[in-house]
Amino acid sequence: MRKGILSLTAAAAAMTLGLAACGSDDADTSASSGASPAESSAAVAGKVGVILPDSKSSARWETADRKYLEEAFKAAGVAYDIQNAQGDKTQFQTIADQMITNGATVLMIVNLDSGTGKAVLDKAKAQGVATIDYDRLTLNGGASYYVSFDNTKVGTLQGEGLVKCLSDKQAKKPIIAELNGSPTDNNATLFKNGYDGVLKAKYDSGDYVKGPDQSVPDWDNAQAGTIFEQMLTEQPKIAGVLAANDGLGNAAISVLKKNSLNGKVPVTGQDATVQGLQNILAGDQCMTVYKAIKKEADAASALAIGLAKGEKPAATGTVKDTESGADVPAVLLDPQPIFFDSVKDVVADGFVTKDELCTGEFAAKCTEAGIQ
Repeated sequence: MRKGILSLTAAAAAMTLGLAACGSDDADTSASSGASPAESSAAVAGKVGVILPDSKSSARWETADRKYLEEAFKAAGVAYDIQNAQGDKTQFQTIADQMITNGATVLMIVNLDSGTGKAVLDKAKAQGVATIDYDRLTLNGGASYYVSFDNTKVGTLQGEGLVKCLSDKQAKKPIIAELNGSPTDNNATLFKNGYDGVLKAKYDSGDYVKGPDQSVPDWDNAQAGTIFEQMLTEQPKIAGVLAANDGLGNAAISVLKKNSLNGKVPVTGQDATVQGLQNILAGDQCMTVYKAIKKEADAASALAIGLAKGEKPAATGTVKDTESGADVPAVLLDPQPIFFDSVKDVVADGFVTKDELCTGEFAAKCTEAGIQ
């Protein structure tokens, strides 16, 4: 695995380890709804509430984030409650109200949009609850902390990845389709800023031709398929697809397959999902971006644990809220581009297992890609 690419900054690592150590002697908390009465007596005073956004836009929220956050809170003996709003804005606010009523002293959210997120954060702060924006910044939300990846860099890696894949195919003046994430997700804006920064130079020079460019509401993969089918109908000579994550990428690939274009038209992605990695192994997707979710969850849980114990943990940097103008204390992690020959890095890091990735037809491809 490439050294340095997957790691936190030294300062972030030190903060995470230091805070984790603070809770290492406390009692175990075994249920996602928080500690049992017996455990509560031994646990620290605070309680952490976590609201995940959905399970449809990306598999990561339930398969990775929930697991890693639970492990961290249990290890620290901190009472916790992790729930998923399943894309429902009303349910998101209801869950937040319940968590605050039930004694959460720290609230960590992945907003569905900045409006809903701000309403929840405002209510939490009014009740003296510390707040953390996890993965997505709530614009004008005023969270105490923000933990995520450098999302502009994620987009830059996607743009550079598509350029590499098109160069490998020796494409001449390829028409590029951009399948962007949800317009209500600030991360989608940051991703687009990143890849448009790469692609604009190609458009301006005439090396590439700018084709259809459309956002996908709520990162909905089914809508993405419909949108891309319309794109391909209107512009049959699309030669490259900048898809903002693996789910959108797979939706585009499904349409390309119906037109016998899969593997001929490079498609990007993000999240290093099993499906996305298998698409790379099959040659249908040219790259993805791996975000080491465990490191993100560990950094966020370290902050939450410190806050639950009444501490004021330090962030390693700040991020500018483009609406309020405020500098939000932040921890940002580094993403990694993944191509065929580096799929093994994701397996080696433990994010996916060989057993779940190298099934059936993919077994031979895994061997070819050097996956142990």
